Amino acid sequence: MGQCGITSSKTVLVFLNLIFWAAAGILCYVGAYVFITYDDYDHFFEDVYTLIPAVVIIAVGTLLFIIGLIGCCATIRESRCGLATFVIILLLVFITEVVVVVLGYVYRAKVESEVDRRIQKVYKTYNGTSPDAASRAIDYVQRQLHCCGIRNYSDWENTDWFKETKNQSVPLSCCKASASTCNGSLAHPADLYSEGCEALVVKKLQDIMMYVIWAALTFAAIQLLGLSSPLRPADLPPCSGPVNCCLHNPIYQLLFPSFWACSVPASCCAGGVEILPMSFSSREAPMPRRRALQSCFPSLEGGLSKAPAVTFLSL
Repeated sequence: MGQCGITSSKTVLVFLNLIFWAAAGILCYVGAYVFITYDDYDHFFEDVYTLIPAVVIIAVGTLLFIIGLIGCCATIRESRCGLATFVIILLLVFITEVVVVVLGYVYRAKVESEVDRRIQKVYKTYNGTSPDAASRAIDYVQRQLHCCGIRNYSDWENTDWFKETKNQSVPLSCCKASASTCNGSLAHPADLYSEGCEALVVKKLQDIMMYVIWAALTFAAIQLLGLSSPLRPADLPPCSGPVNCCLHNPIYQLLFPSFWACSVPASCCAGGVEILPMSFSSREAPMPRRRALQSCFPSLEGGLSKAPAVTFLSL
């Protein structure tokens, strides 16, 4: 008793831990990408919004690496304490990833209004002759996103920089890469990017938020699989009569081998043997209003064999 599917459980858990390590690396990469990218756009968006998803996603990646380490050690040593720690941390990380998804959607909805409010101030403070951080950010965005102005290049006419220079031109960062003779003059609009930067900045930031959301959703699903993925009856070999086949979660199989509930498809049981929704250890004291029945107990290895066990069914 208690050895049903142990070897297969170990194999599944080790495989899941390898997936967690891979997930940890990918999540840390996504978090670093968010940090690096947001650093170029932080003048158009509040820091509190840009840093929280990146920090959390990197923290989740780090925890996933630790989870994989604990899980591997606990699985190999068959340590119930280690596996319990594994499950608890896994649940905490899963909850954290759900929080990341929620925050991602909340902040993504605020991007447009936040950028619209901030970009007006940034463009008004532009000083191309003595570039400060905000001015460098504008030039970078215009070159990187191939845009000019807030909604189009004519927005520059309303800025203090345009009025002070009095040369009827826009920053050189508005010039198309293909226009080698462009000097920013409004007299040659064909040489300038025609699309405004606000819509492109909003799209860029929303896309980055979506990367975080999808990364968190994907690996939350993987963790949920690790916690609650039973082997389906369709995965079991065809059988007739009582056999060793079990619907079980590999984590809980190792944690609670003598109590883990098993159920089987009807084809696994001989005639006259009822299919029970839940099986209990025969060492349990019979519960009130229950009667003992013979049932099929599953196993993931060893082929097909008869394995009668005592279970209890509510009357």
